[in-house]
Amino acid sequence: MNMAYLSPTLNVMLSAAKKTGRVLIRDFGEVEQLQVSLKGTNDFVSAADTKAEQTLYRELKKARPDFGFLLEEGGAEEGHDKSSRWIIDPLDGTINFLHGIPHFSISIALERDSEIVAGAIYHPVADELYYAEKGGGTYLNDRRLRVSARRRVEESVLATGIPFLGRPGHGRFLTELQTVMAHSAGVRRMGSAALDLAYVAAGRYDGYWERNLSPWDVAAGTLIVREAGGYVSEVEGGRNPVFTGSILATNDHLHKPLGDLLRSVGKSEGDG
Repeated sequence: MNMAYLSPTLNVMLSAAKKTGRVLIRDFGEVEQLQVSLKGTNDFVSAADTKAEQTLYRELKKARPDFGFLLEEGGAEEGHDKSSRWIIDPLDGTINFLHGIPHFSISIALERDSEIVAGAIYHPVADELYYAEKGGGTYLNDRRLRVSARRRVEESVLATGIPFLGRPGHGRFLTELQTVMAHSAGVRRMGSAALDLAYVAAGRYDGYWERNLSPWDVAAGTLIVREAGGYVSEVEGGRNPVFTGSILATNDHLHKPLGDLLRSVGKSEGDG
């Protein structure tokens, strides 16, 4: 077994992810009970999300008090150390959580001098912890990960996310989906962008694409895929998927053919 070297900072991230995961698992048990009545489920999940963010924030702040934050609920907070900040999502897959579907995650990334240098994604129900540091490879628990070796889109299982009706690009997405389904072995939509990226790193999915995302959805996952030997860009080909919200993650073999397929839809559809 190829054991990971855990730097002090990565240890902080993994510990914070595990602690937040315990909070979410307790609340998820309550959500499953609430499904029977439906009454108050939304409010409860909103409170669970806030509680998870407070736990994650507190653990990271305690260990690295000078770092800044970029949070889904709390916005941006500058730290004394202007070069370093955490980009965190305490509950990625809120709708799954709300409906008692056990597929959600915690995502933590460390950005230093405008570059993601460490990432962790924790799937608490499965107790799967994915993590990477720049230059150190990607691990799932203690196992080294590599992206899949598939070379043909036709043999590939891919993941995506569906834009809400009325959001920009919904019509184009439906055409993309139809096109990709016709040229691949299947498309999955599981409801957690962070876990989609983790699954690409693990070779479970061969590729993933989505648009209109936020930095906390993909910051950790982008590094985790790259350190597993994968290739991550914007769907349109640019190199800044974390802050543009457009992402295409695959192995090296599939990146061009899948990207070409998606971009061909954009050309024929316009930008609708």
